Amino acid sequence: MKTVQLVKHKDQQWTYVGKNQKLNEPLVLVFGNRYLLEDHSIYEEIKAIFPDGHIVFGSACAEISSSTVNEDSITITAMEFEKSHFLIKTSNVLNADLDSFKTGNDLIKQFPEKDLKYVFVVSEGSFINGSQLTKGMTASTQNNLLITGGLCGDDTRFEKTLASYNENPKEGEIVAVGFYGESLEITFSIHGGWTPFGPERIVTKSKDNTLYELDGQPALDLYKTYLGDKAKDLPGAALLYPLNVTSKDENQSIVRSILNINEAENAVILAGDIPENSKVQLMMTNVDHIANASERAAKQALEYREHKPEVAFLVSCIGRKLVLDQRVEEEIEEVIEVLGDDTTVSGFYSYGEIAPFHGEIACQLHNQTMTITLISE
Repeated sequence: MKTVQLVKHKDQQWTYVGKNQKLNEPLVLVFGNRYLLEDHSIYEEIKAIFPDGHIVFGSACAEISSSTVNEDSITITAMEFEKSHFLIKTSNVLNADLDSFKTGNDLIKQFPEKDLKYVFVVSEGSFINGSQLTKGMTASTQNNLLITGGLCGDDTRFEKTLASYNENPKEGEIVAVGFYGESLEITFSIHGGWTPFGPERIVTKSKDNTLYELDGQPALDLYKTYLGDKAKDLPGAALLYPLNVTSKDENQSIVRSILNINEAENAVILAGDIPENSKVQLMMTNVDHIANASERAAKQALEYREHKPEVAFLVSCIGRKLVLDQRVEEEIEEVIEVLGDDTTVSGFYSYGEIAPFHGEIACQLHNQTMTITLISE
């Protein structure tokens, strides 16, 4: 496998990260700041660099490369596969009347099943129901296909996200890259590093991903009480205090970020579903816990591999980025130190991470995690 990486900051030229080499029909992953991806010439600009490339766009809260975390920029990772091949399919939740389950189900069903090893998903992130999306994708595979990826981001603006394949980025789009080949080796892992605290409460009223009541009290009022002075910074402040959700439907508890608030209904909108009668607790973390969790994820992803990974897809949550702040590079450095400098690292900070729990196959929507997928031919 051969790879090339480039970075472009606002009003600057493209800069190569490492060596520049000719690639044949590469997979070109383009993650970047939403404002920069709205440039009407962006697709043609990248097509000029990779004329025969298969170009996948996704807006990000920040981009992850083999050397650093880039912000207010666009980062390209182009990959030429020598022993395997890939197919790219798209779906748009706007065309499915916002039915996220159907969108995910239809998307994966487009792929021929023979020799399909793995699917990497770059999804619209602003109004998709990530829980239903992942359930739809899993339902189409009989739980025997590894799917990882993430929901696109828009920094802390939460205005809109963009994605596309071989065209200018647009709203509502979900792009899936299916990888085929007998020699492919794919492993993954996921870790958070967040700790529950405070009283455990019962979800007494919710619908899909909207939480109305905890213990019979308005959810938003309770949340504002916990945040105190920080409540004025909602919804952004909520990313520092996600919810640990335990439900009868799941074997493991799952973390849910609050992406928005509904003042009129005294409710909070989460990145994924929150079933009634679930138990929830607030969570907190610090820089060291986040960096250590990323290191553990990298070690776990390497654990049973036969071959050294050539490419690593990293998807980390915007909430982690906010906690890390000026030290955001530390969690990426921990991963690179474990994987080694000769593994090409590509990824982004997201509104939600898509992966199974470790040791399982059915993909889920996660928040506040570092998801690592390792690939070799």
